[in-house]
Amino acid sequence: MNQYSSSYQENLFYGASQLIIERAGALRKNMTPAEMRLWKFLKNKQILKLRFRRQHPIDIFIADFYCHQIILVVELDGEIHNNNETHEYDENRTSELERLGITVIRFKNHEVMENLEEVIFKLKEICTNLLR
Repeated sequence: MNQYSSSYQENLFYGASQLIIERAGALRKNMTPAEMRLWKFLKNKQILKLRFRRQHPIDIFIADFYCHQIILVVELDGEIHNNNETHEYDENRTSELERLGITVIRFKNHEVMENLEEVIFKLKEICTNLLR
């Protein structure tokens, strides 16, 4: 973390606490199969030369993937996201992120595992629109 100035860190992490930053680091070591699969296509600026970060701290949240250049969060939803309580939490979380000026896109894990080409296509389309 010392490689960034404090104002850059504040902007990049939206004031995330040290605890959230540490939790994000732990999550990077335990990615789901869907996250690992999508990460292969997001890392190394493979999509429109945009840099994505994985398990990125934002305020009190940890986004699955984040691109600071276009202020985009990409979330992957597993089976747990199908229950009403989690769905409501996801909606509130998305609203909070959007309140910060962040665009949020969600994909289901099974979409990444079964139709990655379509996910990448949709993601490129959104990224292109946000670059305009």
